[in-house]
Amino acid sequence: MPEFEDAWLWDHLVPLRGDVTGAALEAWTLLAALAAQTSRLRLGVIVTSNRIRPPAVLAKMAATVDIIAGGRLVFGIGAGGSATSDPAHAAMVHREYDAYGIDVVQAGQALAALAETCTLVKRLWNEDEPFDFDGDCYRLSGAICEPKPVQRPHPPIMIGSGGERHGLRIVAAHADIWSSPTFTAADFRRKNAILDDHCAAIGRDPAEITRSVQVFFTAQEASGGTARHPGPARARELLAELIDAGARHCVLACFGMPSVQWVADEIVNPVRAMTA
Repeated sequence: MPEFEDAWLWDHLVPLRGDVTGAALEAWTLLAALAAQTSRLRLGVIVTSNRIRPPAVLAKMAATVDIIAGGRLVFGIGAGGSATSDPAHAAMVHREYDAYGIDVVQAGQALAALAETCTLVKRLWNEDEPFDFDGDCYRLSGAICEPKPVQRPHPPIMIGSGGERHGLRIVAAHADIWSSPTFTAADFRRKNAILDDHCAAIGRDPAEITRSVQVFFTAQEASGGTARHPGPARARELLAELIDAGARHCVLACFGMPSVQWVADEIVNPVRAMTA
């Protein structure tokens, strides 16, 4: 369907809520299968948890998927779950990571690891000779990735982060696309301006980074004013507000979606008309 340019998976090994024994397919394995069955859509994981796979292994996996897709991969990456004082969020992190033997680290350590991963994957995708890497989080000897991804110099890197001091600094340094974890136009504008400041600090043109948002909504209009996610009317308004605030890439997540055609007819095309 021409209204949609890309499609996404998420990166969780168990359901985050409900029955922990529910089905949850591994994202990158599934992405490779979907890459082989599509021809136009750009595709990726929004976003890969950097806690789950070693960075050099992930770079190899991503190169393989880009080859299978014929150069349609968007490499989505984020710090992943970390220690938090929020009991509900901490329970979700431990529910997943404890089940797979993944260490839960402090947020600062997770962000430092993300920055090193971004450096490593770009080197692996671009350097032809084996190299050593001696970082604070990762150490590699004779690192190499062959064959390279189809896209040169590398697949677009999408980084999901909202941390204003450290996370957005990593976005400024490494991202081609920023996946903003904001849910209002006002919050998006504020973080967007902070990202511009981080770009200025390192001498990067902020226009080089596409600003992406996710909008979660339901297919039915809410009967009351306390619904967790908006219905279609508010979703259209919110998308228009975010586009006006500078978003140029919109990811739609509809709960209870009747069909993909419904999303095109009820959300995409009306928002296009609203925003010209």
